[in-house]
Amino acid sequence: MRPLGAILAGGRNTRYGDLKAFAPVGGTAIIHRVRDALTQVADPIVLIANDAAAYAQLRLETRADAREGIGALGGIYTALLWARERQHDGVVVCACDMPFASAPLLALLIEQASGDVDAVVPESNSRRGVEPLFGFYRTTCIPAIERAIARDDTRIIGFYDDVQVVRAPLETVQRFGDPEVLFMNVNTRLEREHAERLTMGPS
Repeated sequence: MRPLGAILAGGRNTRYGDLKAFAPVGGTAIIHRVRDALTQVADPIVLIANDAAAYAQLRLETRADAREGIGALGGIYTALLWARERQHDGVVVCACDMPFASAPLLALLIEQASGDVDAVVPESNSRRGVEPLFGFYRTTCIPAIERAIARDDTRIIGFYDDVQVVRAPLETVQRFGDPEVLFMNVNTRLEREHAERLTMGPS
């Protein structure tokens, strides 16, 4: 059975000023690009969003965060609860604002989730060193997340020390493209314009 695929769309879009997920990049809305990537590796594809009406045009099953006020961790937690309910082993997640989400890289992360591995995330040059909103999580992470919430640790990676996490090395990630592009988030209109230029290739 393929893992559940979850698009995480819980942000408030305050910097973009509109629903950034529907901003076009390369002629396609960012969230459609994310959905297309997830469709290649997961089934079904669902949406985690607190404003379901805003995303109704996607015609995806949608749920709000099971626990409010805990940020992106709430999206991962909700997706995992949904996966467990559907009897999926795990969930592959991707933020709704990543226009260059790589299906082959997602497939690699899923492949690396063998044995006692609870989560697989790619390394990057970000401040965390990994990309927790682009990864695979097994439902065995649920108790660790609940313990983290109970101790008021709502960092996205706050539960990582309590589970077995595999990090896809940066040199492996680079085989799929420039990490700065692969994991780009579009939070502002300037960033959308930059993403648009990237789709056009070298000038």
